[in-house]
Amino acid sequence: MMVGRKLQEQYPRINVPRGNIALEVKNLNGVGVNDISFSLHEGEILGISGLMGSGRTELMKMIYGANPAKLGEIILNDKSIKIGSPREGLTNGIVYISEDRKKDGLILGMSVKENMSLNALNYFISKFNKLRLTEEQDVVNDFIELFNIKTPSINQTIGFLSGGNQQKVAIAKGLMTRPNILILDEPTRGVDVGAKKEIYQLVNQFKQQGLSVILVSSDMPEILGMSDRILVIHEGRVTGHFLSCEATQEKLMAAAVGKIQENTDVAK
Repeated sequence: MMVGRKLQEQYPRINVPRGNIALEVKNLNGVGVNDISFSLHEGEILGISGLMGSGRTELMKMIYGANPAKLGEIILNDKSIKIGSPREGLTNGIVYISEDRKKDGLILGMSVKENMSLNALNYFISKFNKLRLTEEQDVVNDFIELFNIKTPSINQTIGFLSGGNQQKVAIAKGLMTRPNILILDEPTRGVDVGAKKEIYQLVNQFKQQGLSVILVSSDMPEILGMSDRILVIHEGRVTGHFLSCEATQEKLMAAAVGKIQENTDVAK
């Protein structure tokens, strides 16, 4: 009654035909990550589950380039790549939306416009090395309308927005770089129920457009409700692979505490 809809409508997962493999991780090793392999298809949401401290965020930062990998291979669109920094991650079309938007995702003293376009300024630079301000503002306004971001203006200091609107700006900031791989780490943490539903609907739009999405979450209903496939990580290792149709909270929790339930066919 509070949110105006039935609870089963909270997770609006849609079925989209899987495309080609967009990202493949082979035997990745590093701090907090032990020999992890998986693939991610175009138009797919791959859920990453596990307890806090299991190595989920360490793995995502390694793929993005924020943490160094000691061993292993990352293959993007059938091409092996080396990612040594977030800049290289962005260059390769990989975007990571941090679980801590206030620390790693946004600059709270800057405006909505400045935050949103910060990583995509190169798209608005003219051949004379000047910023095309009107074009930048138009694109920011388009994202504000698309994401239904509630702000008095694009020049509003982002620290004064609600948590849900801040999170939508953080996601828009990543999408403005025109990525192929979108990594969402706890995208609805600290967000009210209504804003959560809006974020889920946006994720489904990305999925329909063929974007490859990795959804990291400690919220089991969210993982079960939005993912096409689910990987469970325990102490830096994959202990479970599940299709959405066969996954349950009991299976995810068993894998999260280290009881291996791995199906190698599902990992592909």
